[in-house]
Amino acid sequence: MNVLQDRIKQQFLDSISTKQLSVERLSHQIEAAIYLMTESLNIGGKILACGNGGSAADAQHFAAELVGRFERERRELGAIALTTDTSIITAIGNDYGYDEIFRKQVRALGNSKDILLAISTSGNSRNVILAIESAKEIGMKVVAFTGKDGGKISQLLDNQDVHLCVPAERTARIQETHLLLIHCLCDGIDHLILDMK
Repeated sequence: MNVLQDRIKQQFLDSISTKQLSVERLSHQIEAAIYLMTESLNIGGKILACGNGGSAADAQHFAAELVGRFERERRELGAIALTTDTSIITAIGNDYGYDEIFRKQVRALGNSKDILLAISTSGNSRNVILAIESAKEIGMKVVAFTGKDGGKISQLLDNQDVHLCVPAERTARIQETHLLLIHCLCDGIDHLILDMK
């Protein structure tokens, strides 16, 4: 019996199970997020994305797919990861505290045509919560990626927003599914922009 091989197989099986449950529960919300983001992009809006750790990497991944391309050539789409400018992040963190690093950028860069992509596996990341609050103050809609029970973020959203809460407790499973959600959004946006003219 190879214990390590069994652990590897179980990781795959758990990931597959989480994704299957997610598509059953979230397909309508994913579709709503695609329409919301595409509408914003088509009227000259942009998507601001934020998160911490692995979620910061997801924010950057999403922005890269929109500004560059996903799988097909198309016009550049407006997206900014609020996790990438170390001078801004360290200045705000030093002068105001880490909780403010996304909120101040949302206030500086966002407007009512834009969408905030807020990513937090627990739904409780304080700096992401403050970014959501500021986005809503200036009329931005929010697409939130969370997991577990959605945390405090679930209480901040209204019927104009979209909440994609992965039905899992383990951070690894949530993050793996968040990456798939990103690819679903990118594919759907490309489909609406390229195929539905």
